[in-house]
Amino acid sequence: MASEEVWDRIENLLIEIAELQQRKLLRCGREVIPNLTTDDVLQPNDFLELEQHPVFRYEEGLLAGVHTVQMALRAFRNESVHD
Repeated sequence: MASEEVWDRIENLLIEIAELQQRKLLRCGREVIPNLTTDDVLQPNDFLELEQHPVFRYEEGLLAGVHTVQMALRAFRNESVHD
């Protein structure tokens, strides 16, 4: 199994990727709604313009995918520690 150092490096890389994608999503949203906040990005269904914006939805999907990978690897790491 991978060492703790490797797991930590993977975790940190995924955190960095998620943060970059979150910023990209906010920039994309602000192209549509200039005063959009980071909290607003978490609830895009409050903004019809974002609900119907294909590029925003695509970027949102990428962020969701990164979060899914983070959760899956954390679960796998936790299982491997208990085995």
